[in-house]
Amino acid sequence: MVVVFVLVAVAVLALLAGVHRYVWRRLVGDTTAEGGLARRAGTVAVWVLPLLSVGAFAGGRAGFPFWLQQVLAWPGYLWLAVLLYLTLALLVGEAARPLLRRVLARRASRAAAAPAVPGAEPAATAGPAVAEAEPAAVPRTAALAAATKTPAATPAAAPVEAATDTDTDAPAASPAPEPAPEPEAEPAPEPAPHAPAAPSRRLFVARAVGGAAALAGLGTVGYGTYGVLRGPRVKRITVPLARLPRSAHGFRIAVVSDIHLGPILGRAHTRRIVDTINATSPDLVAVVGDLVDGTVADLGTAAEPLAGLEARHGSYFVTGNHEYFSGAAEWVDHVRELGLRPLENARVEIAGFDLAGVNDVAGESEGQGPDFAAALGDRDRGRASVLLAHQPVVIDDAVAHGVDLQLSGHTHGGQLWPGNLLAELANPTVAGLERYGDTQLYVSRGAGAWGPPVRVGAPSDITVVELASKRT
Repeated sequence: MVVVFVLVAVAVLALLAGVHRYVWRRLVGDTTAEGGLARRAGTVAVWVLPLLSVGAFAGGRAGFPFWLQQVLAWPGYLWLAVLLYLTLALLVGEAARPLLRRVLARRASRAAAAPAVPGAEPAATAGPAVAEAEPAAVPRTAALAAATKTPAATPAAAPVEAATDTDTDAPAASPAPEPAPEPEAEPAPEPAPHAPAAPSRRLFVARAVGGAAALAGLGTVGYGTYGVLRGPRVKRITVPLARLPRSAHGFRIAVVSDIHLGPILGRAHTRRIVDTINATSPDLVAVVGDLVDGTVADLGTAAEPLAGLEARHGSYFVTGNHEYFSGAAEWVDHVRELGLRPLENARVEIAGFDLAGVNDVAGESEGQGPDFAAALGDRDRGRASVLLAHQPVVIDDAVAHGVDLQLSGHTHGGQLWPGNLLAELANPTVAGLERYGDTQLYVSRGAGAWGPPVRVGAPSDITVVELASKRT
């Protein structure tokens, strides 16, 4: 078992290292100058941020002071969410890169083929006219050759005297044409001093795709964080139960799960949840596990607003897997002090139905796992029953014991898309109401968040389940 754990840990670390390397290359290596300040800052961030993430995850287990856990939690957890959506956006950008390069290449070729001056003819049209004009000009070499045939010492009148000695009808010799002065070459224009060089096409594409990916990733995480900090919204569903008597028709249960009080979500988060629940005026409140991520010593005061829950038939609590990471026995005692009634493999009779609760399966490591026989074994099968169980995976046991409705959480609805695809592999139902034989299973998305305080595609909720009788 230890070997398997080590292998999984190594694989996860290798994956994280590869993803960070890819993100660095696309966002830093491809877009910044070597040795520049931006390159150095990006490289430092890619080293420091994952270390903060490891510290955020390990802080609670390693017994870090709670103030240090809070310092590490925000940047460490948020970076994991940013890393996820940066990577997804960059992967989408891989398909856009060649298309963008092709568009830029076509524009460059069109610009090169266009005339330099608007309205001027292309160079190919002006070429022949220049060629025809060239013979009219005497080449400099020909002028020099003609000049060498005239004696250098002969005075300017010598050609006239020579002409008188010969046939008078012969025309006089014309003086050799002087060479045409060579036009002075115009000096080449000097480049403007300190003119910035235009970025290459590859660099432009890298910066455009990287910038778009950064905006998409940060925008997604920002919106998802706002959704968590704003607090859960109320969701209402009606669940008909065949054995529910008419006297219990319309009974309302406020279901809240996965509050996850911890270094990020604290007392203010609990207060928002309590106010939201009380505004629905429920008949009963069911807190279905994963209340905390930490000890009573660190988070006891954060949970205190739960004492303000108002319901005609009281508030009930069952453990989740995170309670067993945080000291389940202490938390069971603490919620009892706050006025909630823990259902540890136990059941109570409510007007018209039985309400049962089982411990989470994570408690099996401590000898405190779910015991369906203790909770449901000797009950009257003619009565309707509602079971509180943190994880949906115990639905088969609920069906075997004739439960009418199981209320669960644990999945967070996936919390971060596409996490819902992974959640579907491990849970029979990720969110919502489904039927398994004669038993119905409702799974809440939860009211908080685990790890990154971010939700994307899985908004947090508090569900008011209204029971309906089928009896006339």
